[in-house]
Amino acid sequence: MRPWSVGVVIPARDEAATIAACVASVLRSLDGDARVGNTYVVVVADACTDRTPAIAARAIGTRGEVVMSHARCVGTARQRGTERVLGLLGAGPRTWLANTDADTVVPKDWIRHQLDCADRGVAAVAGLVVLGGEADERLQRRFDQTYEIPEHGGHPHVHGANLGVRADALVAVGGWHHKGLAEDHCLWNRLRTRWPSESIAAGRVSTSARLKGRAPGGFADTLARVAE
Repeated sequence: MRPWSVGVVIPARDEAATIAACVASVLRSLDGDARVGNTYVVVVADACTDRTPAIAARAIGTRGEVVMSHARCVGTARQRGTERVLGLLGAGPRTWLANTDADTVVPKDWIRHQLDCADRGVAAVAGLVVLGGEADERLQRRFDQTYEIPEHGGHPHVHGANLGVRADALVAVGGWHHKGLAEDHCLWNRLRTRWPSESIAAGRVSTSARLKGRAPGGFADTLARVAE
């Protein structure tokens, strides 16, 4: 079977403290599966005012690039990164797009679990998150109580920090929409009505437990409500 071309898109806004660890974890995951052929990692530095672009470029090295954006919109940033990856790797059925966030660290088997699904014909994969080590005990307990994972398999969660999609399916549904909030749910809802999609519990990513985030109404605000 031909190898998979795998691109990874990471939007970032003022994430100088976390972007290097994020990129390093992505590269480890890409290098951890023999099915992976050509790869390309794009960090979209969206309206950054800190050293995120320079730190990201150093972390990526020759494995990808930093794309500058001034959109102040995560959906637009994800789409710009996606367009760059597809322009280099192609938009066919053997190209896979994995998505995460700049405040997130992915496990070594992250890509492997997504490609396991892809090899079974799944065109879109929604994964889970866990809170990073800075989460205090009370927040972790409250999060565990409210983060529903059904016993019968599957789950209702959609996170841009842990989402994979086959290139032809992504193009067919129109890509990422220019939304500053819930861009991940918007894409997932369009994908799952037309393409084989799966919500998986394996390959969970570790994301920031901060209570004040970059996007109003985003995951940090959800955690803030959980912590009340």
